[in-house]
Amino acid sequence: MEMLTTLGPIILMFVLFYFLLIRPQQKRQKAVSQMQNELKKGDKIVTIGGLHGIVDSVDEGKIVVKCGDGSRLTYDRNAVREVVESAQ
Repeated sequence: MEMLTTLGPIILMFVLFYFLLIRPQQKRQKAVSQMQNELKKGDKIVTIGGLHGIVDSVDEGKIVVKCGDGSRLTYDRNAVREVVESAQ
């Protein structure tokens, strides 16, 4: 019984950490991964470096982003932070 009273708060702390920190982070990571996998030509995106552009082509693990001046840059899919406007 004494062991349960000393382990109880520690177990409770791990449960709280799981539901307050670990689980939400896993959900966010899953959503980001899904967004990166669903990229398609014409999507307006922002990279993790802050570059705004339009997806020109999508490859296995890379995308080509067309910038405002017409130049095309190749990025890893993982470099996309968000899709600002999805292509129709």
